[in-house]
Amino acid sequence: MAKGYWIARVDVRDPERYKDYVAAAKPAFEKYGANFLARGGAYTALEGPARGRNVVIEFPSHQAAVDCYNSPEYQIAAKIRQEVADAEMIVVEGV
Repeated sequence: MAKGYWIARVDVRDPERYKDYVAAAKPAFEKYGANFLARGGAYTALEGPARGRNVVIEFPSHQAAVDCYNSPEYQIAAKIRQEVADAEMIVVEGV
């Protein structure tokens, strides 16, 4: 079974409240087997507009990645994130 990956590009407007998002999202990530491959850090923009924070999260499957996002646990965190950051998020299937 192919793994699933969240790819998130985020501009954080309120770093202190973003910590609340991180804490609130943790139970969902644990429940769905998330493995962080990239979480912030240095980046080089090659084409198109960049965002300040880039995250890649590996899940056991594409469905687990989608289920994590749609879970009640993550949706609590998502509401916090949407108040304090601007983001694009997608799920892609691994090879």
